[in-house]
Amino acid sequence: MVAMLHAPYVIGSYVVTLGGIALYTVGMFARARKAAKRLPDEERPWS
Repeated sequence: MVAMLHAPYVIGSYVVTLGGIALYTVGMFARARKAAKRLPDEERPWS
């Protein structure tokens, strides 16, 4: 099948894309936690 010849590239692209999004999300949440720790308690409406 001709379509299956490109499967490794398609799967690899998905892995790279989703992995990049996951790393970005983890980094963003880490920065948000770090920034939230610097706020006084009265400035934290979510807690």
